Amino acid sequence: MKIPSALPTKARIGATVATFLLAALLAAAPLARAADDDPDAARLSQRLQQLDNDLRLAGAASYERLQARQAIERLIAARSRDRENALYVAERRVETAEIAARNDLGRRDIERLDRERSDLLVEASRRDAEQARQEAERLRVQAQIQAEETERLRQAAEQEATARQQAEGVLDDVAGAQAAKLRAARQRQAELAKREAELMSGTGDSGKPQSDKPKQKPKKP
Repeated sequence: MKIPSALPTKARIGATVATFLLAALLAAAPLARAADDDPDAARLSQRLQQLDNDLRLAGAASYERLQARQAIERLIAARSRDRENALYVAERRVETAEIAARNDLGRRDIERLDRERSDLLVEASRRDAEQARQEAERLRVQAQIQAEETERLRQAAEQEATARQQAEGVLDDVAGAQAAKLRAARQRQAELAKREAELMSGTGDSGKPQSDKPKQKPKKP
């Protein structure tokens, strides 16, 4: 019987879950209070809180959740001119945390299914081998499906990260182009001012009175 040996493991898992939930609540409480006046921050904080409240995701994607909370904090503290970029980064961080948490959950399910498959293979020696083989095959197919789904989510996360980097690059390019346009406009303005000064100077010279000397009459032949 394997039940007695499994009890300590379940106890350790329960303690780990309780510790993680306590840490998540302590980390989320100040963030939730700070986000009360910011609808976007409150919305993103609520999505993170849903991850924290899911016992199946206890301990999953801890680093990504931390990055998401830090991004939300930067969103709350961002000035108006930086808010759009801060909101974009915070949304991507929260979405990445959600994907990473689901990936971890899928990986745990795969590991659990692999353990169950191994147990079934061992048990197959004590019962009908054909029946055990069919059950193992079913679990193998299920594990393969889970693996494919996990890989799909991983690729989606990578594509999202690439798209975010490209978007940040576009923002940098736009800022550089605007700066170049501003320099060109200032240069044109300086050239116009210079030409205007030259025209004003030329007009002053042409306005001087001409000499009053009488014209000489032509001599008679």
